[in-house]
Amino acid sequence: MEDIPMHRLLKLLALCLAVLFAAAPTAAWAGARFGHAKAPQETGFLNRTIVLKGVSYRFQVYLPEDFRRDDKKPWPIILFLHGRGERGAEGMWQTQIGLPEALRDHPERWPFIVVMPQCPLRHYWTEPDMLTLAMSALDQEIVEFHADPARIYLTGLSLGGYGSWELARAYPHRWAAIAVAAGGIFWSYAPSRWKEANTLPAEYARAVGRTPVWVFHGSQDPIVPPREDELMFEAFKANGGHMRFWLYQGLQHDCWKRAFNEPELPRWLLAHRRDQRESPFAERLVIPLHPPELHLTQPQLDAFTGDYEDDHGQPAVSVFHRGDQLYVKNIHGETSEIDAESLSSLFYPNGSSIARISVDRDRQGRVVALTLRDDRHEERWERTSTH
Repeated sequence: MEDIPMHRLLKLLALCLAVLFAAAPTAAWAGARFGHAKAPQETGFLNRTIVLKGVSYRFQVYLPEDFRRDDKKPWPIILFLHGRGERGAEGMWQTQIGLPEALRDHPERWPFIVVMPQCPLRHYWTEPDMLTLAMSALDQEIVEFHADPARIYLTGLSLGGYGSWELARAYPHRWAAIAVAAGGIFWSYAPSRWKEANTLPAEYARAVGRTPVWVFHGSQDPIVPPREDELMFEAFKANGGHMRFWLYQGLQHDCWKRAFNEPELPRWLLAHRRDQRESPFAERLVIPLHPPELHLTQPQLDAFTGDYEDDHGQPAVSVFHRGDQLYVKNIHGETSEIDAESLSSLFYPNGSSIARISVDRDRQGRVVALTLRDDRHEERWERTSTH
């Protein structure tokens, strides 16, 4: 073997010592930081599995941020059934729309554990095996996360609404309350059920009894006709049930976006417990797409007009009017009509039914700022000039 010159050997030794000393503090810190730390608390959307008859199914469970495994607090729990488009085997598509979307947008509104099983492709929630899958996933999570047996809730949309009605009928005493969006009992894949339109709704109403039910439907739904909920409402009313029916004027099949964004919905669910006695109740409301327009006088229109900037001092929007119609124009030149719901609230008559622009005034009543709020964010515009 060739001898290594002494000067090269010394350089190599110095390099090794430098690397060793540089790594030592990091390694020691890593051991102190992570070696004895407790496992992080798991919350949010978690991957789960369940095995039934030798078949493994993936699904999701949502845990609120305040959930703790070790405090044994009895949490309310919701079983959510997704729609036809979210079927699959990956265990995640069902978290895209409906209640899971509302959990992401407003977690503060939903202090619930939420169980989200997934119906496989080419199957329907109304099949007995799929209903067993849903209930088994729910029962598994109730045990693991010590949920409150008196506060178990059921909800679903579209295909999941059909499944929810089947579970409501089969297990009426499991649920503290039920909410269904764009669902029904006359399955599109079983058209012969419509032949029982005079008797079938009453059978469900008698089975469910007075378990509180809140159904939502779009008046222009081309997939699941609103008549399905109209028939259910009449049947529950005739049989002394407890039902709210909200018909959203102008909405189509995807009324669940509006339904699960209703701030009252989670509060309504929590107001009910399985062990309390409910009275007969029947409420049918037609919810307009937009509120009635308040006619503004010329001085009132002028009070809104001007330029507004964002909280970084950059131009945001301009408000102007032509005749008695208000408009808002953003920095990209896009112009939208806005109407007044009141002198303190504006809305977009041709846009989102959820978005609102609130009005801030000074002590003299002059408009000083506008704040845009929708279901996901808030943006404040300070008035800088008048037109």
